[in-house]
Amino acid sequence: MKILVCYKWVPDEVDIVVDHASKTLNMDKVKYKVSEYDRNAIELGVSLSERNGFNVESLTVGTGVKASTKDVLARGIEKAYYVETTELDSSASAKIIAEAAKKIGGVDLIICGEGSGDQYSQQVGPRVAALLDYQLVTYVVAFTADGDAFTAERKLEDGIEVVKVQGPTVVTVLSDINIPRIPGMKQILAAKKKPSDELTVTDLGLNADQLAGGFKVTHVGPSIQDRKQIRMNANGESVKEAASSLVQQLKANKDI
Repeated sequence: MKILVCYKWVPDEVDIVVDHASKTLNMDKVKYKVSEYDRNAIELGVSLSERNGFNVESLTVGTGVKASTKDVLARGIEKAYYVETTELDSSASAKIIAEAAKKIGGVDLIICGEGSGDQYSQQVGPRVAALLDYQLVTYVVAFTADGDAFTAERKLEDGIEVVKVQGPTVVTVLSDINIPRIPGMKQILAAKKKPSDELTVTDLGLNADQLAGGFKVTHVGPSIQDRKQIRMNANGESVKEAASSLVQQLKANKDI
């Protein structure tokens, strides 16, 4: 059985600086990392490989993603595939992943994080399942395999649902499922000897028209809340007078 773990190479939020004056995000010094939920997906794929002897490979799509392959290979992935392309929406990313899975061949299980660390659209996994006509299991917090049959626990609002599926499946996992391993020096050095292959959009038989997004992001900014810092009872006023003053200020500012 072959497992394909899909992950996203995202900006590390700790490096993002907020410019309060222009209400923009300064990304000049941002480093990139494997998305947090996707680390759980990688851990699940590797642990299934260790327990069941499955072949586990990875795939990522995006800009500058070749640099990410060393990280995932150090985490136990056997072979890494990557597609270098411009920023895409969930629909286009899913098309590339689906075609890449066909190109790689023999993929029985695709594991994704429930959402990416930047956009968290939660769309890629379900879209890939639809495009490939695979079974789909979302919100997974526990997962086991028995041959080509899988048992998953799904964390829902009102409890845990246990489902069993058979045949090619796409799984999206939550962070509750495991604790991702931290690669040691031995694993980091071993990763340099593992294979990684680039797939191009052309290799996958796709063109710009097929990957054109249905919407365009024109601006990404931080959530900034301006505080008025109104002081109550500053001049020894009574509570009644201070409350009356506050109401008048709020009315003047059209806050009430």
